[in-house]
Amino acid sequence: MGITRTPRGKWIEEGLRALAAGGPEAVRIEPLAQALGVSKGGFYGFFRNRDALLAEMLDAWERAVTEEIIEQVESGGGDARSKLERLFRIASSADGPLTGTTADLAIRDWARRDDAVAERLRHADNARMDYLRSLFGEFCEDEEDVEVRALLAFSLRIGNHFIAADHGGRSRRDVMRLTSKWLLR
Repeated sequence: MGITRTPRGKWIEEGLRALAAGGPEAVRIEPLAQALGVSKGGFYGFFRNRDALLAEMLDAWERAVTEEIIEQVESGGGDARSKLERLFRIASSADGPLTGTTADLAIRDWARRDDAVAERLRHADNARMDYLRSLFGEFCEDEEDVEVRALLAFSLRIGNHFIAADHGGRSRRDVMRLTSKWLLR
């Protein structure tokens, strides 16, 4: 019986967890191997070096938050409003190492100090905003209205967890439901 290798995706996920916990400096081969319970030798079967892992982490994150989410939303069919409702549900329940807000925020923080990462982030954000614009544009005639709704929806996804305010007797879930209803009117 052969030795089972730790899948490439596990290294990437663990790298994203380390990134979220301590920034890019925390993405180190030996601690990742320890967290995965394997030797670091397996790392080199997939990645040339640490920089290759960092690049693949960005690739995997970008695919997950753009192409894969869009495919998931589109696969359910329906009109633009039903797709937006599906997108809002998916976004509010995303908590994995690739699609959760912790990875998103860690990459945003990293982008503040690294121009190449900032460009990758800009590319992903533009893809996300373009998709939102396309959906809102199907039922909003005013381009300014489309832009505002797209920005508000995207801002909620990124910044919602930063807001600690009470909502006048309403739960956060109730307010998010009201916000979605307003965005889809």
